[in-house]
Amino acid sequence: MTEVPVLTTERLTLRAPRLADFEPYAAFFASPRSVHEGGPMSRFDSWREFATGIGGWTLRGYGVWSIEDRTSRTYLGETGIFHPDYYPEPELGWTLAAEAEGKGIAREAALAARGWAYGVAGIATLVSYIAPANARSIRLAERLGARPDADAAQPDNDPCLVYRHPAPEVSR
Repeated sequence: MTEVPVLTTERLTLRAPRLADFEPYAAFFASPRSVHEGGPMSRFDSWREFATGIGGWTLRGYGVWSIEDRTSRTYLGETGIFHPDYYPEPELGWTLAAEAEGKGIAREAALAARGWAYGVAGIATLVSYIAPANARSIRLAERLGARPDADAAQPDNDPCLVYRHPAPEVSR
């Protein structure tokens, strides 16, 4: 298995997911808040999604990180590079616990993940696949400099908007 690198920002640690992270992860996906992420879903389906994100590290050399508050060490959500078989290209994605929303945490974590993807992993391009009704994620993608790409291929599982992130030289 590829070792999951630890990234730190001013307020956050991005680290390998742990079994203890599954409880808040499953709670998010069982709630109506997950409607734009394919939820609400069963615990069984949440586990499958959790394991898929982690499995990317072994299969592709990149995947998801758990977002942790550097001070309290509280799990706040996840971010990372998702690329299951049914995604045409790597996706920069994020989900947050309710208490982490509205504080710039997703942006801070996504910028760290994107910088790592473009730098260390050598990924040349990233997109974010976003449900059309997910206004919060659309705003975040735009704050990250991503723009709609109507010509991009769609994932096989669900029609969505595709936001293309700026090229590596622009994102740093």
